Amino acid sequence: METYSLLRVIGQGSFGRAVLVRCKSSEEKYVLKEIQLPKNQSKMENSRREAVLLSGMKHPNIVAFREAFEADDLLCIVMEYCSGGDLLQRIRQQKTAQFCVDDILRWFAQMCAGAKHIHDKRVLHRDLKSKNIFLTDNGTIKLGDFGSACILNSSKAYARTYVGTPYYVAPEIWDNKPYNNKSDVWSLGCVLYELCTLRHPFQASSWKSLILKVCRGAYPPLPNHLPYELQYLVKHMFKTNPKDRPSLHTILTSHRVSKLLLSEFCIPVLLFFSPRRVGGSRGQQTEEAVGQGSSRKAPESVGEGPAEPSLQHLFNKQRRSVEITSYFNIRTNKLK
Repeated sequence: METYSLLRVIGQGSFGRAVLVRCKSSEEKYVLKEIQLPKNQSKMENSRREAVLLSGMKHPNIVAFREAFEADDLLCIVMEYCSGGDLLQRIRQQKTAQFCVDDILRWFAQMCAGAKHIHDKRVLHRDLKSKNIFLTDNGTIKLGDFGSACILNSSKAYARTYVGTPYYVAPEIWDNKPYNNKSDVWSLGCVLYELCTLRHPFQASSWKSLILKVCRGAYPPLPNHLPYELQYLVKHMFKTNPKDRPSLHTILTSHRVSKLLLSEFCIPVLLFFSPRRVGGSRGQQTEEAVGQGSSRKAPESVGEGPAEPSLQHLFNKQRRSVEITSYFNIRTNKLK
């Protein structure tokens, strides 16, 4: 720790704590995440993988990695400090004052761009939520906290471990099914809904009721004054069948979102996409966990299904209908 001066603790959790530090040589501020290393060798390697994974994520909408080291049974990960705080803090600061639509769309476009970069590397974040999405002092979105992330063995592989924060967990995970990057799309839909309404889309007085609402896709519709594109995005990101949800590629290439990325970064949206497809045999279900979660038995994975239509095509096709129903895709099968 000779390189850094400790300023203050800015977060604490089951992993350990996050400390704001200052580099003694450059005077720059960073966040130092301290993770208690377990004695079990396998779990120790899982803890170290977060640092390895973050070090390979270089994108304007992902918290930048600086270095990692071990000291006194602690793994220390030093990363970019986002002085604007996290989105959850911003939402709470609003109280009842709504965000302007331009801010919502700009932040959402940047979230999707960062998540798309992660997915291109066959990584699932698995804990996308407003508390893990940060803002710089100039309002740029940064995805952070990769402690629950996992690396899939192929682009067609599925994960099978339960992790995440209940308000943001996709129905297929609650339903004890294998899942892929469409579960992150669901979580981003939850964050988008929060930005639009300042509340969670799925709320209940008990966990059982919450899970039932999530698995039925039962949420209050967005206010009518919000633009049609936002309403349609939320509706489709909350499809209970992951095959029916748009991919991040589809979302990012929709007209309004791609236009925002172009204006924000002054480069074509296609530069955010990796031209190389990762190979792999259909149906592989192996995952390499970065964080820890309770193991759950899952049935065999299903195929990818037919290609999805573009959101722009769907916008044009159903422009006349702006009413969003609160209940859709109600499944008759019971939760396991």
